[in-house]
Parts: sequence; C-alpha cells; structure tokens
Amino acid sequence: MKKFSFLPLVFVIGFAACGGGGSSSSTDTASTNAADTSMKKADTVAAVPALPDVPAGAKVFFKNLKNGQTVKSPVKVEFGVEGIALDTAGAVKAGSGHHHLLIDAGDSIAAGTVVPKDSTHLHYGKAQTEAEITLKPGEHTLTLQFADGIHRSYGAKLAATVKVKVK
Repeated sequence: MKKFSFLPLVFVIGFAACGGGGSSSSTDTASTNAADTSMKKADTVAAVPALPDVPAGAKVFFKNLKNGQTVKSPVKVEFGVEGIALDTAGAVKAGSGHHHLLIDAGDSIAAGTVVPKDSTHLHYGKAQTEAEITLKPGEHTLTLQFADGIHRSYGAKLAATVKVKVK
C-alpha cells in the first residue's frame, strides 16, 4: 500500500518540478520585467536634456600658448572662454559648460558626443581655468574643447587648437 500512496506524491512533485501551471506565470513575469526595464530606459533617455545652443560669439582659446610655440615640460596651459559661462560639471544649463583638453587627439569632438576620459582627453569639470601637463619632447597638438554639464562636446564651434613643440 505504501507504493500506491507514494505514487500521487511523485506526480505532484514531478508536476511542480517541470513548471506545472507556473510556467506561464514565470513568462508573464519575465515579459512584465522586460517591459518595465524598457520603460525605465525610455524614461531615462527622455530625461536627458538636449545639447544647449552655443551662444552667438562664444569662443574658447588658449591664453598663454600660440601655434608653433616651443615650450618646456611640464607645460602650463591657461584656458580662456568668452560669451558662455564657465561652470562645473553636473547639471546641464543653457549658456554654460567646462573645459576639456585633448592631447594629440584631433581638432574637436563632434557636437553632442560625450568627451572620453583617458590620458589624451582630460576633463576639467571643476571649472578649472588652467592646468599643468607633462608632455614628451616633440610636436604635440593641444585642443581646448568646451562641453556641457554632462561632458557633451559643443563641437568645433567651441574648440581651439594649437601645435606646440616640447624641447
């Protein structure tokens, strides 16, 4: 008799282990979770403000370096900006941004592209107006790139480039 009373228990355990009626519930939960994740991603994307316009006449420039200048390392670099407010990284505010220095990394970064952060793309998100950088002897291209609060480049409109020779 114990074999027969044990048999229904085996069917119940087997049914539950195979998913039984719970498989559609798991699928529904997975579908719901995927939909929730998609909605959260869509909400996040929608929450990112558009890249602010560059104010007319705004420009960035090197205060102390001229194209073709010979310098010694470490090099003091002074950043200049006119026609747009200098502000710290963080919130996106119209008419403001902060400096980035590109070392041998091109003349500008396309407008709206986030400036990479590495040894050739230096960020000055605390609204710094100068820096001291170490460069190896030889010719180098330095580009001052202005970007918004979340490091999106304002493009060539707010970039300035100089070539220097380090002795």
